[in-house]
Amino acid sequence: MVMRKRKKQNFVVAVAFIMGREGDPDTVSSQWDPARLTGIRNSAIDPSAVTNTSLPFACIFKFSYPPGKKERQDRGQERPPPLRLGLPSRDFQGEPRAEAWLCPRLLSPPGQLLSAPPASRPCAVPALLSRDKRLSGCFGETSRAMASRAERAEEAPPAGSGPLGALYRELSRFPGVTYASVGVGFAACGAAAECLPLYTEWCQPDLGRHQKLHFSRQYILHHNSRAIVSVTPVGIPAEIRDQLLIRMSPTGMHKAVFTHHLEMGQKQEMIEVWNKSGKVRSINLTSLDKHGRVYTDEQFGCVAWSSSETQILYVAERRRPKRQPLFPQSRSPQGEEPGETRKEEHFVYHDNWGEALSDKSFPVLCVVNVETSEVSVLEGIPGHISPGQALWSPDDKGILFVGWWHEPFRLGLNACSNRRSALFLFDLSESSCELLSSDSEAVSSPRLSPDGTRLLYLECPVFGPHRQCLKLQMLNWQTKLTSTVVDVVRTATSGFLGIYSGALPLLCWAADNHRVLLSTPQRSRKELLVVDTELGSVKALTEGTPEGSWTLLGIQQDLLVVSCSSPNCPPSLKVGVLPPAGCELELQWTSVEEASVLPDMEWKILTVHPPMTEDNQYTGQAFEALLLTPRGNRREEKTFPLIVSPHGGPHAVFDACWRPKMASLCQLGFAVLMVNYRGSLGFGQASIESLISHVGVQDVEDTQLAVKLALRTEPLDPDRIALLGGSHGGFVCCHLIARYPEMYKACVVRSPVINMATLLGTSDIPDWRYAVLGLPYCFERIPTEEDLTAMLLCSPIIHAAKVHTPLLMYVGAKDRRVSPYQALEYYRVLRARGIPVQCLLLLGIYMRSRRRICVSPHISGHSNQLSSAPHIPCLAYLTGSHRYVQGRCAQFTLLHTASKSHIAVLVAHDWQLGHIEDIFITSACMGSRIRALASMVGGHPEGEGSTSQKKPLFMACNLDGWGSVEGKLAWKENYWLPVWLQTYDNGGYKGAVGES
Repeated sequence: MVMRKRKKQNFVVAVAFIMGREGDPDTVSSQWDPARLTGIRNSAIDPSAVTNTSLPFACIFKFSYPPGKKERQDRGQERPPPLRLGLPSRDFQGEPRAEAWLCPRLLSPPGQLLSAPPASRPCAVPALLSRDKRLSGCFGETSRAMASRAERAEEAPPAGSGPLGALYRELSRFPGVTYASVGVGFAACGAAAECLPLYTEWCQPDLGRHQKLHFSRQYILHHNSRAIVSVTPVGIPAEIRDQLLIRMSPTGMHKAVFTHHLEMGQKQEMIEVWNKSGKVRSINLTSLDKHGRVYTDEQFGCVAWSSSETQILYVAERRRPKRQPLFPQSRSPQGEEPGETRKEEHFVYHDNWGEALSDKSFPVLCVVNVETSEVSVLEGIPGHISPGQALWSPDDKGILFVGWWHEPFRLGLNACSNRRSALFLFDLSESSCELLSSDSEAVSSPRLSPDGTRLLYLECPVFGPHRQCLKLQMLNWQTKLTSTVVDVVRTATSGFLGIYSGALPLLCWAADNHRVLLSTPQRSRKELLVVDTELGSVKALTEGTPEGSWTLLGIQQDLLVVSCSSPNCPPSLKVGVLPPAGCELELQWTSVEEASVLPDMEWKILTVHPPMTEDNQYTGQAFEALLLTPRGNRREEKTFPLIVSPHGGPHAVFDACWRPKMASLCQLGFAVLMVNYRGSLGFGQASIESLISHVGVQDVEDTQLAVKLALRTEPLDPDRIALLGGSHGGFVCCHLIARYPEMYKACVVRSPVINMATLLGTSDIPDWRYAVLGLPYCFERIPTEEDLTAMLLCSPIIHAAKVHTPLLMYVGAKDRRVSPYQALEYYRVLRARGIPVQCLLLLGIYMRSRRRICVSPHISGHSNQLSSAPHIPCLAYLTGSHRYVQGRCAQFTLLHTASKSHIAVLVAHDWQLGHIEDIFITSACMGSRIRALASMVGGHPEGEGSTSQKKPLFMACNLDGWGSVEGKLAWKENYWLPVWLQTYDNGGYKGAVGES
């Protein structure tokens, strides 16, 4: 057999958007024969052949295989020719951006929804989004609104799925401040006000590189001792690379920076010391080999200067011996006999601290001498204790730290404030530890007052709810006596609902040494509070402000630096001078970086009062929900579709802060309801405890009550409701689609809890499975038959037979909190019952390197701290599924090509509409930019339920000009299914798939 190479040839793909009834721009004729598309797929075509037809509007996509190297040289081209489009309105030439062409029907806004039964009127036209306003004008006011939003985000490279990706990219451009430090003041020439330097660090998603972008900004604050007179920006922002940790010295004269870089393929960690003259010290910690990697997390990690500014304290992983070969040679190259040095055993399991802390096992305290560059690891800490959150004692003779018990094994520590721990004082001269607090509680966040006489920390009981209302405790350093400053609040007293912060700010003390400032949830807002440690009084400094969330970055010299935001306003940076005691409410804020409120969004807080029942003593407690709605109704749109999102945790809270994902949905025309059911933080300890023994019932019914209240009081469409939730929020969502299958039309969940019984042995927090049932936990406990039965009865898996709602799940491959097999267990059950379900398994962070897709070693987990990769397809799923208010719901079909380089996604096919909504081709990473797109119109099969099958062909060209795809569809019961699919690149035929 002689194999002949497939000849490269040009071809034209014609996609006609046909107008139906005369004068009706929102409909398209369903009588158009798809053969008109397939008949020209491999032939040259004159645009006038289509544009001169009776069709009011048509669009021609012309694609040519890229010429060879010699042809490009002859033409003087450096790259393949751009994609050309022939339009009846005008000639347009250039490279369209991905956001202008992705799945327009999938992302059609509510203004284009069908209000009549699909069989009684023609199909809706896909809104061709373009930067050409004359084009968008063909499709009405709604399309123009969405096109204008895509226009505003066209500067950056595409980050995802068309208009939705463009919108998400636009709203993700607003950075948030992560660190702030006020330097030493100086007097400006000829000015009465003192000048204070302000150094800040910011973070925002870099969707082009699929990573977070960190950069610094600096300012000069003009201070007149009572207020900030003005703010002067200094220079332009500078990107921060390879920085791990940073901390200013007490006097502000030195700065310690932990960095890392690659050298000979190995990661090298450094500590650098800077002063006004520049870098004065650089120490390679890796080459010293005194310990493992430096801890940079918020749970253990710390950097602390001694008061003399000659020593720096930090936390790192304990050094492990190097692993030797299993079968060493008789003598090593260095001349050592086998076994002469201690070596690590192979295949031995080392316990760790769970989700987001899986590389943390044996933390050690380390001290570096800035003058001698010597690094020492402190010995003498008890072996059953893991130290962290360390700081120097007032006289520099000892080290204060929090120690967590890790015997007999470690439980997950991330987002769990209920792990047994205590405060210890390590004496440097005697290498001994002294216990400073109770050893039967859980403590965190030790903060020493400026004069060194008082030590504050947070405390709560061990086990039980993993996040609770916290006590604010104070230790008198001279007497070593402990007192309670702020006790646990069970119900609201004088408007104050308790402290729920995961940690106190590093700099939280006022200059008078008796007032402390912190930010914490108070119902659905996050407020800034001032606590008088002598009187025990608490005041809210930000209550009633337009901003819904305030975060204290620090207070230095009574100068407060805060970040604030709201659901319709990105983060702003503000500063203010703390007034004297008793006058705190006179605090005036000065904006350093001000963000504007988005004009087409508004938000409010809904208060829900559940009915009284006899089986729950907490039924009288009210809870809240945050509602985001587009401002004003669109043309012919009296109500908005609704997306309901219960939070995870379950002991967490949706505070009224900026969330780009929710804002993106709102700007697309959806109302978003974020529910803080009973058990959420910020409503008192009694509310938290009310969820114990009622998980799967109270949280689910509370969410449903919030939805009913929103439907009664707001302009929302009861026939267009979808669900969106993660972790325990996914648990609630999966319960809702089983209990109310007719109400919810689509559902997207991240890392959902599906079966609590099977999760017991795979989660890093097995104690929580007992706590939700109101059962005590101990390390020795073995689950009984009654325990497992109770867990199963609370789980969504038991109600799977009632589910009919299309479901999309996405999970992390190495999630330690909720195993990905939870979603797969649900997926198999639903798929076997014929329910539309899809599961995305996130193996890692996808990063583009030249022309290939790379997977970084950072594996996604429960917190899913990636780029926008999972957000785009999930938002697209929601925005695509809300239209199907009658008949069959939208479905997704995925097919891999044989080369595994592309995925064909057949989107939203519905037998009542009788046509394929969209077909798009994407790379193997669902979050990467769209590779190709074709939209086509099919026809009904010959009679409903007929066995005859039409097999329309479709073709799509690659937007970056490097390939194409073609395939055939077959009618399968009530939807179209690709029978085969094959792709081509510049080298010719790549691969194909058959029926699946």
